[in-house]
Amino acid sequence: MAECLRVQADVPPRGAVARRFGRSPLSDESRPWHVGALGELDVASRLDSLGDEWTVLNSAPIGTRGSDIDHVVVSAAGVFTINTKFHEDARVWVGSRRLLVNGQATDHLRNTRYEATRTQKLLSAAAATDVPVGGVIANVGAKQITIREQPADIVVLDIARLTRWLKKKKPRLDASSTTTTPPSSPTAASSSPKSPSTPPRDPNEKTDEPPKPGVHPFTMS
Repeated sequence: MAECLRVQADVPPRGAVARRFGRSPLSDESRPWHVGALGELDVASRLDSLGDEWTVLNSAPIGTRGSDIDHVVVSAAGVFTINTKFHEDARVWVGSRRLLVNGQATDHLRNTRYEATRTQKLLSAAAATDVPVGGVIANVGAKQITIREQPADIVVLDIARLTRWLKKKKPRLDASSTTTTPPSSPTAASSSPKSPSTPPRDPNEKTDEPPKPGVHPFTMS
């Protein structure tokens, strides 16, 4: 939402004709940020319906370059990183190694896998035991979702199925492992995230790339 406002700040106001015909005040650059925020708010509101035995973190910062994970869910069933994707009226096709939106390849699977792996390493190190973390892609606004084959390590589903799917997961952690995560959680960077000077080419994608050998991208609290 903040990035949408930053990009939109330089957009001139609509003229009388544009207002009369109902043209959106959003620019082509700010609209993806806007719909992306709407998608995350939709998922967050649905996750709020989970019971008290669930801990939900929205927009959890990770790393030191302004990256965050859309949603992190903690329960006896384990930890899940949820990557929200708003694809308005699009056709989504899912295979074991590819996710296409209107026939175009995306990096959704790679980025979601990377987020889950980062989170698993940080939490396991902090807890001194292996913490199971699963990656989920929650699709919002898609016209059609075709699941040809679910990826082996990522679950792709429509937002309407998200909470029901989570509630059906079998317990894997004891109660002492699922207490509320404090602000200094190892999933969060110790420094405050900063907005990028220019938006990435696709606001639905994360800007962080896998770390280079010998460089640790995290700051442990």
